[in-house]
Amino acid sequence: MIPGALIWGKVADRLGRRRSMMLGFILYGVFSMASAFSVNYPMLWTMRFCAGLGLSGVLVTAFPYFIELLPVQARGKATVYLASGWPIGFLIAIGVTYLFTALGWRWSVGVSSLAGLWSLAILCLPESPYWLCGQGRQDEAKQVINYLSGQHFTQELATRPLQVDAFKQGSYLETVKGIFLKITLVQILINFAFSWGYWGLTSWMPILLGKRGLSSPQGLKFMAISAVFMFPGYIASSYLTGKFGRKRVMFWFVLMSAVAGFGFACSRSLAQMYLFNFALSFFSLGAWGVWDTWMAELYPTEIRGVSYSLGLCAQRLANTLAPITIGAMLAANTSFPVTVSFISVFLVITFISSLFLPETEGQILT
Repeated sequence: MIPGALIWGKVADRLGRRRSMMLGFILYGVFSMASAFSVNYPMLWTMRFCAGLGLSGVLVTAFPYFIELLPVQARGKATVYLASGWPIGFLIAIGVTYLFTALGWRWSVGVSSLAGLWSLAILCLPESPYWLCGQGRQDEAKQVINYLSGQHFTQELATRPLQVDAFKQGSYLETVKGIFLKITLVQILINFAFSWGYWGLTSWMPILLGKRGLSSPQGLKFMAISAVFMFPGYIASSYLTGKFGRKRVMFWFVLMSAVAGFGFACSRSLAQMYLFNFALSFFSLGAWGVWDTWMAELYPTEIRGVSYSLGLCAQRLANTLAPITIGAMLAANTSFPVTVSFISVFLVITFISSLFLPETEGQILT
């Protein structure tokens, strides 16, 4: 997914949000299903690699596409709700693991491949009016805006030309020029540190819970209940970002995530583990919802795709390195408190870094 993120950023800015997202879903579904029928390890590796390339197209495109379909007033709240799909998928994944593990890994992979069918749902959506405008397709952009407004696009507005900021389309170089250099460096750092802080813990959670005496079924139950607490986190952050802005909500939610992480590391009982992990789920996923929105708002339309792909690439780099590093620590018999505290340090880096980005709540996309 690391090279996939870099590829799809340019594709989304050149081919459009809608087509890129549909293509990503289709490629993921096809290659993921093919991997379930692998006859040897090299074939499995190749098919999973190709499935990752396809899935990157969905993740790079989803949030930029969604925010470009929304009015300013609803953008923050609605996009955080979009992010709340994560715990739903998380719970489904736990359920698939529980139901199909006994039948073999091929069943789990095959069932997960059905996510590619979401490409059919994208057929019902219009293209981004921002992207259409950037392509000079004024009439199509106005038709989409009229559709999104419930046919309330007035004749006076229909005669006015639409405009987005002009940049070199899909250029990574533009993301490090002028005022965007600082923004790009900070958002890459946040994406890497925040993803490390979340994924480093999640990927090894069953083993970490085993160190505290929980069996595998108990560990799955622990993770499932924790996922339920993600929903109120999203709801709270969705409401608060509209009142206090992206920066303050992101800062305080990640700060509380770090506090909960260190509390989880120092838990003395199962009850304390539940309490601090629930708090971690509430605040960290609420912060992710705000961050997914905020990151897409930091750049103009013409480079929104490539900028988002840089952030996603940093996330996937952390997703790759964190499990390896934490796994090495566990193999070396590093204690539970030290391991979880080390992961939580990256959350501290995240909330400090968020102070260096501009507020975007209520601002019109360019």
